[in-house]
Amino acid sequence: MPAYSTNMRLKFPILALILEIITIVLYALFVVYDTGDDKGHGDHHEKSNQTESPMTLYPMFQDVHVMIFIGFGFLMTFLKRYGFTSVGVNLLLAAFGLQWGLLLQNVWHMHGGKIRVSIDRMINADFSTATVLISFGAVLGKTSPVQLLIMTLLEITTFCINEHLVVEILGVSDVGASMTIHAFGAYFGLSVARVLYRPGLRNGHENDGSVYHSDLFAMIGTVYLWMFWPSFNSAIATPGDHQLRAVVNTYFSLAACALAAYATSSLVEKKGKLDMVHIQNATLAGGVAVGTCADMDIQPFGAMLIGITAGIISTVGFKFLTPILASKLGIQDTCGVHNLHGMPGILGGVAGILAAALNRKEGVSATYQAAGLASSLGFALVGGLITGLIMKIPFLGQPPDQNCFDDSIYWEV
Repeated sequence: MPAYSTNMRLKFPILALILEIITIVLYALFVVYDTGDDKGHGDHHEKSNQTESPMTLYPMFQDVHVMIFIGFGFLMTFLKRYGFTSVGVNLLLAAFGLQWGLLLQNVWHMHGGKIRVSIDRMINADFSTATVLISFGAVLGKTSPVQLLIMTLLEITTFCINEHLVVEILGVSDVGASMTIHAFGAYFGLSVARVLYRPGLRNGHENDGSVYHSDLFAMIGTVYLWMFWPSFNSAIATPGDHQLRAVVNTYFSLAACALAAYATSSLVEKKGKLDMVHIQNATLAGGVAVGTCADMDIQPFGAMLIGITAGIISTVGFKFLTPILASKLGIQDTCGVHNLHGMPGILGGVAGILAAALNRKEGVSATYQAAGLASSLGFALVGGLITGLIMKIPFLGQPPDQNCFDDSIYWEV
């Protein structure tokens, strides 16, 4: 790979500014404030959140915002020489992604040719960026900011098409987005990672690891995500009983998951010691897995069972499955998103199918729930494959093997 290709002096600022200018032009043409004069004509999210004050959801919005910018950002700081990129590029991708996501998610819900911005639409825009930040974890350390901006553009576009199909057309219930965000983001990222496979990293890289303080930083992300996950799963639920159930179910699923993750980590490690990788990630799997049926009548014990299952499969995945994916399938998953978002996302989808079959939420079909899971996985794998091929264009500045997992190639250090 030629040495000059990683110089971002022109290509990064030009791409970033072109994307922002295009976005501003589209906003000038189509986006206005939601003044509340179109009540009764909103999409399903808006109808579920018609409340007296337009600011009622603002605390939930801020909780989700904290998860996106602090939670995801710091969770990825475990790499010893890659903390600037983990937090810094996380901010970049989320800042562009939420603007792009708000546009594309609401193309289907224009009134008088305009998209009306409200707090619940801003929450949904934040959700769309979560898919990208999950995928970012799969390719962390092996991509340039230019590649990642292009991934953000393409992934959110794919996500919005799938979300519209699953939620609006099929009428699938996925309030905490186990399928449409977590499973989708994970398998999209794994698909990209497979296309960008690097034989030179097969035997590891000296910087692909943590030190004591980098793992401590990553735990900041874990704790923020763990605390605020009930808001993530309940933000767009119907106010009242459904929203309360979403909070309660997530709260208990996370608590049970944490115990299971700690216990499993001690069980699979030598001399029963705890592994910080498991604790940073698998303790969160309960929030992912309970997402689809968060607002359903599964009772607290049901949420706990989902949480325990998620904690076990996530920890076992980190210990045994990640090395197999890397060695046998050529999928180098830096953050282990398959274990935190992929498998627990599928578990959440399956739990939603079972809950629908047991009639735990009125008007929800088990068949359509299954179709929603299949659609999310299909769009993720195909979309990730195409996106990975585009990201592989040499001009986009992918770092050479020896410079992977090192901030100094793209940052002043």
